[in-house]
Amino acid sequence: MKTLLSLAAASLLTTAASAATLIVGNKEANTVSFIDLASGAEVAEVATGPMPHEVAVSPDGTRAMVVAYGGNTLDLFDVAKAKKIGTCSLGANLRPHGIVWTSVNVILATTEGSRTLTMVTSDCEDAAAISTGQAGSHMLAFDERRARAYVSNLQDKSVTVIDLARGEKIGDFDAAEEPEGIALTPDGKELWVANRASNTVYVLDPDSGDRLASIDVGRMPIRLAISPDGKWAVTSDLVDGSVSVIDVAKREKVRTIKIGGNADTRQVTLIWSRDGKRLFAAETANARIAEVDFATGRIVRYLPAGAGSDGIGWSPVSLGVSR
Repeated sequence: MKTLLSLAAASLLTTAASAATLIVGNKEANTVSFIDLASGAEVAEVATGPMPHEVAVSPDGTRAMVVAYGGNTLDLFDVAKAKKIGTCSLGANLRPHGIVWTSVNVILATTEGSRTLTMVTSDCEDAAAISTGQAGSHMLAFDERRARAYVSNLQDKSVTVIDLARGEKIGDFDAAEEPEGIALTPDGKELWVANRASNTVYVLDPDSGDRLASIDVGRMPIRLAISPDGKWAVTSDLVDGSVSVIDVAKREKVRTIKIGGNADTRQVTLIWSRDGKRLFAAETANARIAEVDFATGRIVRYLPAGAGSDGIGWSPVSLGVSR
């Protein structure tokens, strides 16, 4: 525990590069897809643990971790080879979902089944957990500067704040109405939380939990992501099959990007490219990812994935598969 916490509290860096590969967790197929962004082709589909959901990519893009939401493991992959190279057991910490790979190679994962936040080293050698004490600990935001984690708890309608440097829970914010999607602004000064039952996004003070703003968005905002430059926030609105675009400075919705246009597509995970020019939206029912030009809102293409395509990771590493 002490080693993990020391690493998590250290100064953390990020790596910038151009995307070359998407890694997609296919929760109905129990596989992960590796998609070459140059060609748009699914190059490989590899077996995982049960119900793979969210994906985290290492800072250098060479490896990816995929959660097994139906169990208690994380699968580790070599991105360039599209090959599984290890499995991390989380022991008694069950149903991992939200996941972040920190720049000091400690992986953080919400473990909903045990009401914990679990930390594991990238070599799978050491794991430790801190209790959230809340039901439905589902998604995760991480402040690298302060080594502080924020966990959205669906059933208890709260956000748990955890100090990783001290290895303890600080407290819970009242987030109301089924908070799920969660993100920090790049400067760490605002915590944004999507409430899927009330179709709103709340802007919170990350220290006090005070509500700074409430913003109406589309129906059932199941994910939330803030652009790399901090100017835009987007929600993945499952019932509408669309994306709400919010001006972060003005704290208001400014436009809607239509993806599938209805709930039948089961649109879930939404991520940015590192340059902020593209959005990738998972259409879980259609086994594909929509690639969207953010400036125009135009769908550039659909990328094929496996059944139940949900979690998405983005890597600057090109696929060089020899299998």
